Amino acid sequence: MSESREEVAEVRSVPPSLRLLPDDPAKIDLLSFDAIAQTIADALLDEHLDPVALGLSGNWGSGKTTVLNLVEEEIRSRAGEDTRIVVVQTAPWRYDPAVGAKETLIGEVLSAVQTELSQVEAPSKKAKDLLSSLVARVDWAKALKMAASAAVTLQLPDPAQLIDLVKAKSDSPDAARGLEEFRTEFRDLLHSKDLAHVKAVVVLVDDLDRCLPTTVVDSLEAMRLFLDVPKMSFVIAADEDRVADAIRTRFNTTEVSPEESEDAEDPARLYLHKIVQTAFPLPALSNFDTLAFLMLLLLQTRTRDVEQLKDLIRQCADIRRSGGDADDLKDIDGIKFREELAVASRLTPMLHEKMHGNPRRIKRFLNDLAVRQVVAQRRGIDLDAAVVAKLMVLEVVLPAEFKRLLGWFAAGELRDRLERLEAAANVGHSQRAQGSPNDSSEEGEFSDALIRWAKLMPTVGELDLSPYLTLAASFAGVVLVDTKLPERLRDLAANLLSDGRIEQSSVTDADLDSLGEGDLINLIEHIGRTLRDQPHRQKPAVNALLRIARRTPSVTQHATGALRMLSGRDVRIGTPMQFRSDDDKAVRGVLAVWRDGASEMPLRAIENAIKQGEH
Repeated sequence: MSESREEVAEVRSVPPSLRLLPDDPAKIDLLSFDAIAQTIADALLDEHLDPVALGLSGNWGSGKTTVLNLVEEEIRSRAGEDTRIVVVQTAPWRYDPAVGAKETLIGEVLSAVQTELSQVEAPSKKAKDLLSSLVARVDWAKALKMAASAAVTLQLPDPAQLIDLVKAKSDSPDAARGLEEFRTEFRDLLHSKDLAHVKAVVVLVDDLDRCLPTTVVDSLEAMRLFLDVPKMSFVIAADEDRVADAIRTRFNTTEVSPEESEDAEDPARLYLHKIVQTAFPLPALSNFDTLAFLMLLLLQTRTRDVEQLKDLIRQCADIRRSGGDADDLKDIDGIKFREELAVASRLTPMLHEKMHGNPRRIKRFLNDLAVRQVVAQRRGIDLDAAVVAKLMVLEVVLPAEFKRLLGWFAAGELRDRLERLEAAANVGHSQRAQGSPNDSSEEGEFSDALIRWAKLMPTVGELDLSPYLTLAASFAGVVLVDTKLPERLRDLAANLLSDGRIEQSSVTDADLDSLGEGDLINLIEHIGRTLRDQPHRQKPAVNALLRIARRTPSVTQHATGALRMLSGRDVRIGTPMQFRSDDDKAVRGVLAVWRDGASEMPLRAIENAIKQGEH
C-alpha cells in the first residue's frame, strides 16, 4: 500500500509538460483537402488551359498553404521519367524589401529554369544565351535604386517605372518593346530542345494577401509577364477580398456599390480576373470536419508519431466522403482515441459555429487551452482538463459573457449565479432536478449563448473555480473588486483573508473595535461571499469570522450566516479545528450543518470538534 502511495506522489511531483501544435502548414492532410489539390492539378496539367493562372481563395487560416503543398505533391507524382514539371514556391510577403517584388518573382522563375537547364547534359549554346539575355533584361541596378528611393521618401514607385525594369535591347528605339521581347525569348527558351522534357513550370504563390498594395500589384504584373507563354502556370493562394482591396488602394479606386454591381464590375476585381481565369474556393470546415480535426489534433498532442494516425485519418476521410458521422468511427488496433473523441464532441458545436470552421483558429484554441492547463497545474490549480476546456470556450468564444462571469466572481455571486444558470439550462445534479430554492432564475437573466455554454459538460456550479478565474483575470488584465464592499474596508478585508500571518496580524483588535456595526456587517458579508465562491481560502476566512464573532457578540447572527455559506462538501480537515468550545452556541451550530455533505476525513474532524464542545 505504501509503495502505491509513493508512486502516486512521484507522478504528482512530475511537472506537467507543454505540447503545442505547430502553426506550420500541415504535413499530413487531416481534412481531405486532397480532393481540391487533385482538381487544381488537373487544371494545371490540362493542355487546353495552357498557360493558366488559378486562384485558391480562402480567408486567413483556412488551409491555403497546406493545399499548395498538396498541389505540389500531386503534380510531382504525375511527372514521368521523361516528363518534368518545374515547381516554383514563392511568397511575396517574404521578399527582400530592398529589391522590388516584380523583379524578385521574375528572378525566382528564371532561377528555377536555370536549375533545370543545369541538369541537362551538354546544354546548347542557344539555350544558355537565351537565359543570359533574360537575366540581363532585368535592370537589377535600377530596381535596387528605386527601392532605396522609395524607402527614403516613403513613396512607392510609379507603375511606368516598373515597366522600364525589363530593358529593351540596345538597338531597339522603343523601351516598351522590352516586355514583348522578354516574353518571346522566354517562350523560345521553354520550347528549346534542351527543355523539351519540361511539361510545365508551375509557380505556387502564397501569402499575397499579406502584402502591401504595391507588392500585390507588382507581383500580379510579374505573373502577367509570363502568362502569354505556354507551359507557364500559376496558382495564387490568397483571400480574394484582401487582394481586391490592395488593388483599389494601389490605383486609388473605389469599390462598386451593391446597387451598381449588376451593371458594372468592380474595377479591382476586373483587374484580378484578367489575370486569374478561375478560383477554387476553400470551403470552411463542416461540423464533422471540425470534430475530426479536433480529435486528430488532440491525438497529435499526445503522440508526435503522426504515422500512427494514418489509419484513423483515412477512416475519417472515408466517412467524410460517404456523408457519415462520428458514430461510424471504428476502433483501430494500437490507437486509443475515444477520450479525445469525447472531448472533441463536447467542443465541436460551439467552436464550429463561433470560429466559422477555420482550422488555424481551432488549432490556436487548442494551443491556448494547453498553455492554460499547464500554467494552472503549475500554480496548483486542481481542475479537470474538461473543466478548463469548458472555461476556455467561454473565455475565447464568448468573451463578453466571460467578463460577466468574472464580474459575478468579483461580487461574490459566482456559485449562486452558476447554480441558477445550470438550472436554467436544465443540467446539474439530481437535487436540482427535483426542485430547490436555487432553481429559479429571472427571465432574461442569462443570454441564450450563456445557457448554451452551460449545457456543455461537465457542470461547474459546485466546483471551486476561483483559483482558475483569478489566473484568467490576471491574463486578461482584469482587476477583481467586490464593489459591494465599501472602499474604506477593502484593505482590511484583504489582510484578514490573506494566507500570510503577517498580513492577518496587521489587523489589530483595535481596528475591529473601531468599526461600527454596519461596517462590521459589510465586512462579514464580504467574507461570507468569499467563503462560498473561494472555499480554498476558508482557513483565513473562518478565522476572521470567528474572531469578529468573539469580539462583537451583537453581530454573531451575521457571522453564523456567513459561516453557513461554506458548503459541507468544501470543508477541509483543518477548518473545524479553528472552533473553540466556548464559542457561541449558534456559531458552533454551523458544525452540524457542515456535517451534512462532508467527505470522510473532514467529517471526522467535524465530529471531533462537536464532541469537544459537549464536554
